[in-house]
Amino acid sequence: MVGLAAPVLLLAVTLPLVGSPGARASQPGQSQAGGVSGQQLDQESEAGESVLVSVYVQLDFSNETWPAALSRTQTFPTASPASSPRSLLGLSLTTDCNVNHDGCTYCACLSGYQWNTSVYSHHHPCQTAHNHQPCGCLVFSPTEAGYCQLLPPVPRTRSLSSRTPGNKPNLILLMSHETTNLNWFLWRPRTPRPYPLQPGMHVSLTSSQGQAVLSIFNISHKWAGEYMRCFEAQGLRWELYQVARVSLQATDVAQLPDQLSIACATSPGFQLSCCIPSTRAAYTASWSPREGSEGSQCQHRPAADTVYACDLWSPGVTPHRGLISGTIIQGGNTTCPEDFSLVAWNVTKAGHVAQAPCPVNKTDMVKRPCGPDGVWGPIHSSCIDPRLQALLHKAWWLQVGQGRPTEEVPEILAQLPEQVVVLSSPADLLAVLGTMRSLAKVVAEARIHLNRSALESFLNTTDKVLDMDNSSLWTLAQAQQPSMGSDLLLAVETLARSLCQEDHPFSFSLPSVQMQTELLRPTFPSDYSVSFSTQSRLQAQILGHSLAPLGHNRTNISITSLVLQKLDHLLPSNYGQGLGGSLYATPGLILVISITAGGQAFNQGEVIMNFGDIDGTSHCVFWDHNLFQGKGGWSDEGCQVQEASASPTTQCICQHLTAFSILMSRHRVPKNPTLDLLGQVGLGASILALLVCLGVYRLVWRVVVRNRVAYLRHAALLNTVLCLLAADTCFLGAALLPPGPRSPLCLATAFLSHFLYLATFFWMLAQSLMLAHQLLFVFHQLSKHRVLSLMVVLGYLCPMGLAVIALGLYLPQGQYLGEEECWLDRKGVGLYTFVGPVLTIVGVNGLVLAMAVLKLLRPSLSEGPQVEKRQALRGVIKALLILTPIFGLTWGLGLATLLEEVSIVPHYIFTVLNTFQGVFILLFGCLVDKKVQEALLKRFCRSQAPSSTLSLVPDETYIPEHSKGRGENGSSPVATPTLSRQEEHGKPSS
Repeated sequence: MVGLAAPVLLLAVTLPLVGSPGARASQPGQSQAGGVSGQQLDQESEAGESVLVSVYVQLDFSNETWPAALSRTQTFPTASPASSPRSLLGLSLTTDCNVNHDGCTYCACLSGYQWNTSVYSHHHPCQTAHNHQPCGCLVFSPTEAGYCQLLPPVPRTRSLSSRTPGNKPNLILLMSHETTNLNWFLWRPRTPRPYPLQPGMHVSLTSSQGQAVLSIFNISHKWAGEYMRCFEAQGLRWELYQVARVSLQATDVAQLPDQLSIACATSPGFQLSCCIPSTRAAYTASWSPREGSEGSQCQHRPAADTVYACDLWSPGVTPHRGLISGTIIQGGNTTCPEDFSLVAWNVTKAGHVAQAPCPVNKTDMVKRPCGPDGVWGPIHSSCIDPRLQALLHKAWWLQVGQGRPTEEVPEILAQLPEQVVVLSSPADLLAVLGTMRSLAKVVAEARIHLNRSALESFLNTTDKVLDMDNSSLWTLAQAQQPSMGSDLLLAVETLARSLCQEDHPFSFSLPSVQMQTELLRPTFPSDYSVSFSTQSRLQAQILGHSLAPLGHNRTNISITSLVLQKLDHLLPSNYGQGLGGSLYATPGLILVISITAGGQAFNQGEVIMNFGDIDGTSHCVFWDHNLFQGKGGWSDEGCQVQEASASPTTQCICQHLTAFSILMSRHRVPKNPTLDLLGQVGLGASILALLVCLGVYRLVWRVVVRNRVAYLRHAALLNTVLCLLAADTCFLGAALLPPGPRSPLCLATAFLSHFLYLATFFWMLAQSLMLAHQLLFVFHQLSKHRVLSLMVVLGYLCPMGLAVIALGLYLPQGQYLGEEECWLDRKGVGLYTFVGPVLTIVGVNGLVLAMAVLKLLRPSLSEGPQVEKRQALRGVIKALLILTPIFGLTWGLGLATLLEEVSIVPHYIFTVLNTFQGVFILLFGCLVDKKVQEALLKRFCRSQAPSSTLSLVPDETYIPEHSKGRGENGSSPVATPTLSRQEEHGKPSS
């Protein structure tokens, strides 16, 4: 005997038993080496006939070279009658064994032999297929051995047939006897071992009395190969084989390039490639037309554009044809020039897409469009690290139904953390997330339990993905796959609760991932509580009465709690029914709680969570993966907010288990009855004030507009009043209409409110631009009719254009009208067609106001008397009071309400200043005007008011008399437009 490293042969020795009539061959029992006897093929014999029996013999060799003579049946001379009554006539090999380094013997059956069911049921199959026999390899301990037996003929009714309707293989096993332990395997060409087939995304396994069916969906070339069916019947282990051919699909063939653009002046030739994967079928390729397809010179190419066809055919399968369009760049064509950024881009015809191989250490292609004007477009890269691609493919094949999930899932998880370090492109990030998503689906469907090491590897990967500094990768990846954040959350939820019970309790903590698990008794479980060290200490509790019903089958209850930092910012801004269309802020974390009992996950149970001190209005929500056609969204169904009595913290009580977080009001005024009432009162007061303002203008209009500048100023203010009055009326009346995108009246009201409010601000802009002109160009005369025409265009046509564009762009997309009010959708981008112009106008008007204040402050910088400084400051205060409401500068406070962490105070200030804007315009834009006051006194008191100093209005700035005098004596005059006393009484000065 030699050492354990030596190969071993187990043989079946066939002996002719010669004896007296009626002699029987005894069935051998257990051999001394542990082998089990074979089946007695002929138990009775007549006198003088041979009886075949199987005898266990073990041969050890000192090296791994197998004698060629032992590979065939050995025959011996026939024994003479005088010899021993039993003689050896032949020797056949049945079993091939190898002793591993751990001392175990790995034995596989040779062709024509197989294990009986007794041996197979008492030993484990080999983890790796031995000689491509997935059903014929068993592991024996060092102290035992076994051998394979001769198979009887296969019954005719037990066979494996292949049907391929619609190019979909259906393998059917017909059975005449009862079978057990049915397993399918696929041995693809050029693969080291067969792949087990499991029910998956593309694999369906069904069985009924008399047959078993394997169906493959979404077929590709990787499903072609030799299918093996292993089963037990009649006391033996059987293997049946069937070769399946699959035609090539369009996605199996790589055509390089898929679009050809060649310039004869710069390229001496071109080459087309049509690459196919390794298959069992031998394909023949041909091109048509042949010229130019193998790198020929430019003069041999066709003068016109040509479509090249790559024809692939093989006996027994459907042929495939791939097309590549070739475009020849002629003189005068618009082209994009050569460019050597990232990769070498050749000259490309306008309107075409250039492509090139990825840089070194990356696979796939890089594409870049050439615009119609001959300008290169952005680079679209699908380059991926080959190691990440290999892991993604391996996980995907497990998901569709090929492979050994129990072995391969932990192997892939162990490799992921070190591969995350090489992420350098959106394709790399999508590959990692795709691998995690596929593994989660495999674990859920196969009910695999992960050990501590595998789960730690997965959590390490999750932490690195969430803590990535390169946020641009997330942005670019989400543009390609918007649901990637929701997919990652679902994968983490699934894999986190798959820890095997032997590894409980479990605790894990990294900057972006924290996890704790606990195992509770099935009878009368105690209360469960957990806390995490986050910025605001996060706590969760599940009462024992909620857990008691889960232990009815006396199985332990496993509770998993997981905190994910930063993931909530990667989720799409989708809000379910009841949350409206607003944008919200989240606290930067998600709490995931799950319960499993008896291998089954439960999602019912009351959980109490404390998220710490949260300012403002908040909503307790969970992420519902079923919302928005499977894209996921926040929902508050089954959750409610409860203010903690002992501390100023926010508690959430939910009646189910999943991923939880808090939504805080961000881009809208919190729902507050007092605030709503104040807004309605303010709008009503403004409407009344604006009506009074119109009445005043009706009485004094001819008196106050007797000069050109005054006419333009009051005309702009009058149009502002009209637009604001109509806008406030529409907005106040919209509250009485039924909201919703399907209400025509609601849509019309929202459009009018949008247009009228924009018109109000554009007329405010017209006033400020006119004042800026007077401040900068003191002696430049304005043409009344030309300026008025420009103001009408600015005040009405510009806002009408913006409102119509917003309606046309966002109404078809469902992003124009809000769901809860007859106003622009606060969630969609349509709202920015109002916010953007308003804030721009407010900014311009603020600059004009600052310019006016600086002009008024200039006298205070001189060496004049103290009274002059007081008059200048008084002028500044008047300017601020008058111009701020007229220019709509209070709307700038709306920026404060958009901040994430803002109290209710800015909302009150914003509501008061803007809903009462009509009142302020009446007071400071109309009644404070000296001319208006004098006209009213003259009309009602029948007496003319005495004229004194000039009043401060946007076009009439007070200048003391002695300041004027200094200007005339050579000092710098105040560059501010003034009116003489003759102009003040309606007489234009010369």
